[in-house]
Amino acid sequence: MHFTTEIDGSTARITVHGEIDYDTLPLLRDAAAGLPASVTDLVWDLEHARFMDVAGLHLLFEEQSPEGPVRRTTVTNLAPQPLRLLMLATEVRPGLELTRLFPDTPTALLDD
Repeated sequence: MHFTTEIDGSTARITVHGEIDYDTLPLLRDAAAGLPASVTDLVWDLEHARFMDVAGLHLLFEEQSPEGPVRRTTVTNLAPQPLRLLMLATEVRPGLELTRLFPDTPTALLDD
């Protein structure tokens, strides 16, 4: 697994290439934690992450550190398997807010 990071103003895009699992989770957390404080929006681009296990849920839904900057986290370009995992997670824990991760997606599409 490897990733690329692009920063454009206050937005950072981290594009993951490979699987997201417990082996790769610390590296991805470190990438997000290492972003400049001026970054207020973090976009996880998962187009090339064809597999994600529960570690990906921890990455996307974990609470932000009180010492770090507040960042709006979103996800784009989900492959079918990671998307299905997110949908299953909301079936098990209905309180998970997918609308936070997909702010531009109509809620009706997420409820199907």
